[in-house]
Formats: sequence, structure tokens, C-alpha cells
Amino acid sequence: MECKMRHEMDPAFQWDFTHIFESKEAWEAAYAEAQTAVQALSTVPGTLGTSAASLKAGLDAVYGAAEKAQLVSLYAFLHKSGDNGNADYQTMEGRAMQLGIALSSALAFMEPEILAIDRDTLTAWMQSEELAGYRHILDDIVRGAAHVLDTEKEQMLALLGDAASSPRKCFDMLESVDMTFPTIHDENGKEVPLTHGSYGVYLHSRNAAVRKEAYETYFKEFGKYINTLAAMYAGSVKFDTFYARVRKYDSACEAALFGSNVPVAVYDSLTEAIHGGLPTMKRYLALRKKVLGMDTLNMYDLYCPMVDDVEFHVPFADGMDLVRKATAPLGARYKDLLDMAEANHWMDVYENKGKTTGAFSCGVHGVHPYVLLNYTDTLDDAYTLAHELGHAMHSYLSSEKQDFANHRYRILVAEVASTVNEVLLTKYLLSVETDKARRAFILNKFLEGFRTTVFRQTLFAEFERKAHDVYMAGQPLTAQYLNGLYRELNLMYYDGADVGELHDIEWARIPHFYNAFYVYQYATGFCSAVAIADRILKTGDASDYLKFLATGGSDYPIEELKIAGVDLTSPDTVANALKVFDETLSELEDLLA
Repeated sequence: MECKMRHEMDPAFQWDFTHIFESKEAWEAAYAEAQTAVQALSTVPGTLGTSAASLKAGLDAVYGAAEKAQLVSLYAFLHKSGDNGNADYQTMEGRAMQLGIALSSALAFMEPEILAIDRDTLTAWMQSEELAGYRHILDDIVRGAAHVLDTEKEQMLALLGDAASSPRKCFDMLESVDMTFPTIHDENGKEVPLTHGSYGVYLHSRNAAVRKEAYETYFKEFGKYINTLAAMYAGSVKFDTFYARVRKYDSACEAALFGSNVPVAVYDSLTEAIHGGLPTMKRYLALRKKVLGMDTLNMYDLYCPMVDDVEFHVPFADGMDLVRKATAPLGARYKDLLDMAEANHWMDVYENKGKTTGAFSCGVHGVHPYVLLNYTDTLDDAYTLAHELGHAMHSYLSSEKQDFANHRYRILVAEVASTVNEVLLTKYLLSVETDKARRAFILNKFLEGFRTTVFRQTLFAEFERKAHDVYMAGQPLTAQYLNGLYRELNLMYYDGADVGELHDIEWARIPHFYNAFYVYQYATGFCSAVAIADRILKTGDASDYLKFLATGGSDYPIEELKIAGVDLTSPDTVANALKVFDETLSELEDLLA
């Protein structure tokens, strides 16, 4: 089926932007108001160190302007995400970006001025009730004192923000708008269009010829632009490294993790632990090869179901019902919010030409989250729906409980709520399914969650770490080097599969690489979620978990996770998850014996 244009889509399954602004005119008025608020910040420098009251007044002005600017920015971003090729939306987002740069430049004084306050005086002020809402923020500023520059240098870095976003913008335009794919043939030999959204569907086909053609057609198209894509990614790494060096971090990885107060040791211990689990992964690949009856297990054979004659056709309405049933242990309020998400157009459901690929959830403080999907009626889509609605509930509850200054949760916990929903969905399906083949299918799905979310994302994390480290050491990031690095990692992680040369360029299609050192949190989030879901199902009590969802950014993520019973500084979290992977694999081996 040909991909429709945005205006041809059914509005019943599209976002309602009037919840943010009633019209484009209202957005223009809000933009002007935000501009005024940002410009008014010019009166704040020099006042923060006068008294606790003046510090609070200054922070109120700063976060008030930031909230106004964020609303107009997200409104533009969401419009463009629905149709990246629309010139008006591109202009809106560009204007919002300029406003963000103006805000960043206006705030360059803030941290240096706060750090110039006598430390004992600042500590005493922070104990006052009037600054209670900013206590964690001020603590965090003091923690980062060694990495804060003077006001002039901070302003220069802020002005660099627009240029620093260029590699990601170029990638988005190439991948989402300019890049098109030749047609391929479906299971019936019919010529069909290949898109970013349909690629995953064809990769799950039971027909090996369909999988092979989709895979080769898709990757060869990326291969045509491999040098351009390498230059884009290298540019992103260069900016990451520049910021790390200027702010006196030992590495870009340390710089990225510092904001969440996560030791680099947590990142590196993840890769070390996953290396220890690779023998079980090899066992899983051997089982897949055996069950599929293949002489050679190719990389395009990793996604198709291992069980014959099992189909889960899950239209969107059925997907919502599954998510409701699976998350029932989280309580009535959680269900009510899911109902609200469906009824009030929080979700943009189906693919259209120019729409951002994949899926995401975007929280809008004081409004509600907006969830982007590219739904194609498969069980995978139901899992994606559960995943993104987990993000959405996390954002909604944090926004509801926390003020704007403290509502935004950090990256480390960003993938926990989403993955708890996925694990609960798996547990629910296994609890109601008695058919042997369908149970095997679900177990395989759970194992695929481990493979793609724990092992694959850790592979990505290791790729990012090595690419940034070797660039900092003086190695140019050419397409040849990046392909070779990616191949080396795939040969290690997928021992037992035939890692063909075409797979060496997969790194070039991963958008998350333009948000450096993000993906490792998928792995830690999955391991945390396995523990949290197990605890909820065993105790029947989700109160601590719901409390965690409402913490937003009011504390450091490692401390927030402890509320839900998870300690990421302990090796037990990842080790216990890998034990579950091993046990699930053994169960599937027995079932398929």
C-alpha cells in the first residue's frame, strides 16, 4: 500500500495540537510572549547573589521563560515530526531553535553567578523554605562547578548550539525526506513499496526471499550515501568531543553521563557484564538456526518468528486493549490515563509520507504527552505501543507532581517505564496463552527483547564509546573505519551468525547515535524493568513504582530507581536479568525439543 501524504490521513488517528495552542496565530502570540520573557532575562544578571529572595526571583524568571520557550518549541517540533517535508513546519522549527539559542545565551550567566556566591551563604539559603523547589537544582550546579566556564565562554557555547545540531538535522532530512527505496516483492510475488515503516514488517516475514530482498534493498540504499553519513556522524562526534574538552571532562562519555550523576563505571560495567552473557546469546542463535532449519543464519534471519503458523494480527484498538490488560497490576488510575490517551488524541498512529520514522513519546509539561507511532497492526507494534505509553505515563505523572523546573526525568531512567510495560505485556500474554506454539512465540518474543534491547543496544553503546574514544585519540572517523569497527563488534556479539559485509553499514541508519551515549539506557532500563515488573507481580503492590514515576527530575536517577527497588551501582541488576534470559532460553529449548 502506497504511503499517503499527511493531509490524506484520517484525523481520528492524529495528534490534536489545540491542546497546546488553539491555532497557528496563538502559537505566534506565544512565540512573541516567549521572546519577551527571554529578553527580560537581561535584567537578572547581577541580582542572584543579593539574597535568598532575589535568587528565587531570578530562578523563577529563568524557568518561567524556559517553560514558555519550550511550549512553542515542542509545538513546532511535533508539527514537523508529522511531516518533515513541510516547509512551513521547517521554518517554525528553525525559529524555535533560534529562540532556544537566545534562551541558552541569556542563561549563560546563571551558573557562574550562582557559583560565585559564598558557598556557606548559598548553603544556608538553600535550607530556606522559599528555595525548597530549587534545592536539587542548586545542589547539581554546585556539583558541576569544575565544568562551568565564565559567562562569556558559556555564551559562546550557547551560540554554537544551532551549528551543533546540524549533523542530526542533515541525517533527518536525508533519512526521513530525501531517501526513497526501490520496490520489492512480497510473499505473493507482488511488487510493493519499501519504506522505513514497512522494512520491519518484511524483515519479520516467514519467507526468506522476502527478508533477503528487503534487507539488501534497504541497506544498499544507505550504502549509496555511506561517505556522507560517515561525515555526518563524524561531525556529531566532533561536537561531542569539543564540548567535553572545553568543559574539562576526561571523555565525551563522562560528559554525557555527568548530568545524571552516573559514574562511567556503570556504563563500562554494563558492557563487561553483557560480554559475560554472550555464550547464552550464542546458544540462542544456535537454537534459532536449528528451528528455522537453516545451514547459515544470516543477519536478516534474526527477526522472523521461530515458530510456524503463528500469527498475531493486532489492529490498533486491539493493541490498546492488550496494553490495558497487561498494565492492570499498575492500578485503576493508570488505566484511566491510558483511556485518556486514546480518547484525547495523544497519539499519532499511522505512517505517512515525510513522517519521522520509528516511534517516540514527547512530554509537554502542563498539557500531556504526544506519542508518535508508525503502526502496522503487528504484535511488534503492540509492544511499541506499550513501550511509548510507558514513556507517556512517566511524563504525565512527573508533570502532574513536579513543577516545570523539576519535571523532566533524566536519560538514565527514561527507558524504565517503557520497558516495564513491555515486560508486563509479555507476562500477561504468557499467563493467558495455553497453545504450545503461541507460548513458544511469546517466549521467543521475550528473548528478542533481550537480544535487541540488552545485547544489541549494548553493542551500540560499545560502538559509541570506541568511536568517541578513538576520535579523541586522533583517529579520523571515515566510513571505512566505522564499518570496520561495527563489523568487529557484530562478529563478537553475533558469534554463530553470518555477519555479511552489507551489515557493516548498519550503524549509518541509527538515529540515536546523534544523541550520544543515550542507547545504553535501553539496556539498563530493560534490566531494571525486569526486576521491577517481577516485584510488582509477586507483591501485587505498584505503589513504590508509581511514586518513582512521579519523581521527574527531582533527584538523581540512581536514587530515584532505588524507590522502585533497583540499585544500578550493584552488578546484581544486570546479572539477574541475564539469568532470566538464560532461564527463558532453557524454557524455549524444552518447549521446542
